Amino acid sequence: MKYDRHELTSFRRSSLQFCKDEVVGGVVILRSGKNARETIAAVQSKLDELKASLPEGVEIVTTYDRSKLIDSAVKNLSSKLILEFIIVALVCALFLWHLRSSLVAIVSLPIGILIAFIIMQRQGINANIMSLGGIAIAIGAMVDAAIVMVENAHKHIESWHREHPDSTLKGEAHWKVITDAAVEVGPALFFCLLIITLSFIPVFTLEAQEGRLFGPLAFTKTYAMAAAAGLSVTLVPVLMGYWIRGKIPNEHRNPLNRGLIKMYEPVLDAVLRWPKTTLMVAVLVFLTGLWPASQLGGEFLPPMDEGDVLYMPTALPGLSANKASELLQQTNRLIKTVPEVAHVFGKAGRADTATDPAPLEMFETTIQFKPKEEWRPGMTAEKLVEELDQTVQVPGLANLWIPPIRNRIDMLATGIKSPIGVKVYGTDLAQIEKTTKAIEDIAKTIPGVTMSLAERLTGGRYIDVDIDRQTAARYGLNIADVQAIVAGAIGGQTIGETVEGLARYPINLRYGREWRDSLGTLRELPIFTPQGAQITLGTVAKIQVVDGPPMLNSENARLSGVVYIDARGRDMAAVITGRSDLDYPTDRLDSVAVTVLVNEGVQGLLRRRGAGQSGSAWAKYALARRRISFALRSSRFSRSRALMRSRSSVVWPGRWPISVWCLRIQPCSVWGTQPILGAMDSMAAHSEG
Repeated sequence: MKYDRHELTSFRRSSLQFCKDEVVGGVVILRSGKNARETIAAVQSKLDELKASLPEGVEIVTTYDRSKLIDSAVKNLSSKLILEFIIVALVCALFLWHLRSSLVAIVSLPIGILIAFIIMQRQGINANIMSLGGIAIAIGAMVDAAIVMVENAHKHIESWHREHPDSTLKGEAHWKVITDAAVEVGPALFFCLLIITLSFIPVFTLEAQEGRLFGPLAFTKTYAMAAAAGLSVTLVPVLMGYWIRGKIPNEHRNPLNRGLIKMYEPVLDAVLRWPKTTLMVAVLVFLTGLWPASQLGGEFLPPMDEGDVLYMPTALPGLSANKASELLQQTNRLIKTVPEVAHVFGKAGRADTATDPAPLEMFETTIQFKPKEEWRPGMTAEKLVEELDQTVQVPGLANLWIPPIRNRIDMLATGIKSPIGVKVYGTDLAQIEKTTKAIEDIAKTIPGVTMSLAERLTGGRYIDVDIDRQTAARYGLNIADVQAIVAGAIGGQTIGETVEGLARYPINLRYGREWRDSLGTLRELPIFTPQGAQITLGTVAKIQVVDGPPMLNSENARLSGVVYIDARGRDMAAVITGRSDLDYPTDRLDSVAVTVLVNEGVQGLLRRRGAGQSGSAWAKYALARRRISFALRSSRFSRSRALMRSRSSVVWPGRWPISVWCLRIQPCSVWGTQPILGAMDSMAAHSEG
């Protein structure tokens, strides 16, 4: 009898391919709430130290690094802020026509932003797209008070010179004029900026992901405006007293001001002469904007160009490790044929961690592009994804192209890798799979949907050992004895460990591969009875290959199935509310629950369209912030009893809020057909309700 001695187990759960070579890899996971840029820099420093001790021919290659995206985003926004400073300075100089007066407004701008940065640092808010975006929003309003106050000072100085034509404004008289000008408009300007500051208070009531996303923007914008309000009644009047001196140009001497006044006065006279006509024109202009507004798409946030792309196809179940590696190499070679691709790193299966429970059928290929200066003329990120999608066409693989950060956040929040997902809950896997396949077929008919794939709940192959209790008892064996032989001799059992230097490895003992590589050899495995007789495993058990689920998914103690849906060239809200022109025949199904996961920012458009569709199954659509209630009506429902309720929003750290809408269907008869995925009313027909 031959035994295999292994260090660790030989069961393979994943495959890694870098370009054309098979490699081993590791994943660095960031702790929640920590600074990603600092952590990446620390990891890179440790990797540089490690490279010096690597054997010859072994190298460490970074396949995905978010620091480049962070640096480029912050650098780009910082340059735009500097450009905004310059534009504000030029505008102030052009309109005030006095360099020292324009400096009053310009100097107060960086001081207000520095005050905001100090508070950000004390509060622990780092510089990111949203926090710097809040400052970018506030810059235009921050200088308003200073400009108004400076212009008022100019008016007071002009008035003083008209009253004292032969005198020079200096000393106490100068400070009195500046003080009167500041006191006249200072309180109004202070409260005006204070109102703008408080306008973002509703943003602070946002919770969960939307709160994490917009919180930094609201904080920085509020701090900057509050600093500007304080400076407008403290620093600005003092700077006015020191810098607004000498010859102050008259407002009408400025050619820009003269031109604007000539354009403005006739319009002002006309609207004051015909106030009713002005109001009617304003109402008509507002009404003409309603139709274009109704045709606008809906997205939670515009797609961000992260620089890299994640290719995440899903294969059919029953894929072997060798076949997964072959497909991974094939897709990597196809992706590498695109000239703009620099590196391709593919992973099939899971890493050795509980944070990555991916089956072998799930591929994750990280694609790093070359710098945009090396791209072909006219090539964009959108065109590049379309070309990749046309190039990588492998039978059995459903393509999904998504930015890495967006994908990780979506998966953390919902467990679904695609931008749109449909979860079906129930107690019978066959019924769940039937419903998900129906949703897959109908989703493919929706304009804008580029990929629709239902997760296969059957198709796994298992060796089933059915123990014959009576036969085993005749040989003096019970169920536990036979199961122990199967688990130990076939599956392997750890019998000890070996110590090699500082490393310890478990010793796994089981029959050799040639003893267990087919059903025939498994049936002939020897077993010794308590009486000393030798029999085979096939004598006391029936061994056969049976079909089963490749992987069981459950949520809230209920079995579930998922439909992955991707869309391009159309906004998310339009895809969700899109109607299919096909009818799909349905049979009687048991009670199931259908959950559609979409970005929360799309909900507003869904509400408006869902309530107003003619011929839709919506009869009533009542919505509160966290609860949704629906009543369904359709002539195709006979003895229909349906109740639609919402589940609480899924709340996870991240920047992409995801809401869960749950359709619970009570068992009853449905006559006729109804499309699926048309504003979710059509899903009810596939799930009998």
